Amino acid sequence: MLAVLVPAALTGVAALLGAIVSGRFHERAAERQIRVTHSETIRRDRLEAVTALACAASDHRTAMWKRGDATLTGAGPERIEALRGESHMTRSAIARPQVALRVLIEDQAVRTAADRMVTLTYAMREAYATTEDLTAAREAAKDAHDTFVNTAAHYLCPATSQESTR
Repeated sequence: MLAVLVPAALTGVAALLGAIVSGRFHERAAERQIRVTHSETIRRDRLEAVTALACAASDHRTAMWKRGDATLTGAGPERIEALRGESHMTRSAIARPQVALRVLIEDQAVRTAADRMVTLTYAMREAYATTEDLTAAREAAKDAHDTFVNTAAHYLCPATSQESTR
């Protein structure tokens, strides 16, 4: 009888240990999947913040160009007032993605590039003296925009950025 009970007990213990080990493997796999999903969500949110800020700055740069051009070419007061309203809306649209970027991205290079892009876009308002001044301000804002996008791309996709520089 002992010869039957010992192998049966060992089989039961082995089955129990197998279930514990298997359960632990499944638990660790689930934890890994949660970490991967969380990382993908954060990356997607960061990409959205960068994209939204770049688009909002571009829209504001366009609005400021139209407003400055209308002022320099002597457009009517109704047109200038309409363009002022548009530029106020596009400036306001910068705030939300700028806050999201600051919350989601701690990288100082990305933050600095974002701040420079926004500052130079806002500075177009001070360039309504001549068409040359306005054009120079727009070009500076466009260059800052491109620098921001490139800096953010390097931050978001470091492996891809390194491969493209090889």
